[in-house]
Amino acid sequence: MPQLPIGRFPVPELNDLPEDIRARILAVQDKSGFIPNVFLVLAHRPDEFRAFFAYHDALMDKPGKLTKAEREMIVVATSNANQCQYCVVAHGAILRIRAKDPLVADQVAINYRKADITDKQKAMLDFALKVSASAWAVNEEDFGVLKRHGFGEEEAWDIAAIAAFFGMSNRLANVTSMRPNDEFYLMGRVPLQ
Repeated sequence: MPQLPIGRFPVPELNDLPEDIRARILAVQDKSGFIPNVFLVLAHRPDEFRAFFAYHDALMDKPGKLTKAEREMIVVATSNANQCQYCVVAHGAILRIRAKDPLVADQVAINYRKADITDKQKAMLDFALKVSASAWAVNEEDFGVLKRHGFGEEEAWDIAAIAAFFGMSNRLANVTSMRPNDEFYLMGRVPLQ
């Protein structure tokens, strides 16, 4: 089978990248065993790469009441709504690993309302999807629903920010024709050998 392009724009060679970006990419490769294509595609524009991953890390790696698995649920559900193959596949793999559940990512991506997740998580995803599709319609009633499920103002902000950030990411991944790495498809599904 021929090697398919990972995106529609030129991908720079690792040795041609600024040192900070090359170091970040190599650290990811050391940790995961491969370089996720998002890093290579976005390296086409180094300043935007830095800004993208700085905001990504601020949202996804910060301490808080949302678990890392719940943050990934938001990404998977909203990315599906935005028809972003790359983010559903890549973040679905991360969700399976963080939730320690080989089924949850597919369930959340296809129809989170039927997924084996808590009512609180479903309320979180209802809010995230509303932010993703029609943020202009978010109102106090939406915050009230979150509050009744135990989410405070800070968690509401986090849910909205993750949905908004990945709305941008989904659009960029689609426009660049970003291809998911083959490795993502099996991650978290089968035991490591």
